[in-house]
Amino acid sequence: MMRPLTLCLAVFASTSTLAATPAELLKAYEQQARSENPAFAGFSASRGKALYFSQSQASGKTMSCTTCHSADPKKAGKTPAFRTLAPLAPAAEPTRFTDAKKVEKWFRRNCDDVFKRECSAQEKGDFVSWIVSVR
Repeated sequence: MMRPLTLCLAVFASTSTLAATPAELLKAYEQQARSENPAFAGFSASRGKALYFSQSQASGKTMSCTTCHSADPKKAGKTPAFRTLAPLAPAAEPTRFTDAKKVEKWFRRNCDDVFKRECSAQEKGDFVSWIVSVR
């Protein structure tokens, strides 16, 4: 009797952690940022915007988030393989930043592709702070 209940609770707990709001993501990033940096003083939408437009060299090419997502995150973008990407801004694509697991997957991949490193919790929080403000 206890085993099925435990399994049901585990499944419920794991699926409920996938759903998120940008505010919930920011709260989690704030906790991570405080553990990474005791001097953490909050997120900055302007730093998030700067991160989005910052450029780096990757495989001999200049890369930024805008390389695929376009300079206007309310518009669709294209991958290097010419696959269409839905707009990044939640104002244009309401499902963006609503699945914590998916958000982490794409931060991991995109930070590695563009910056050749993992993004910090501070950077993720700055970025989410900015992207949710784009109207």
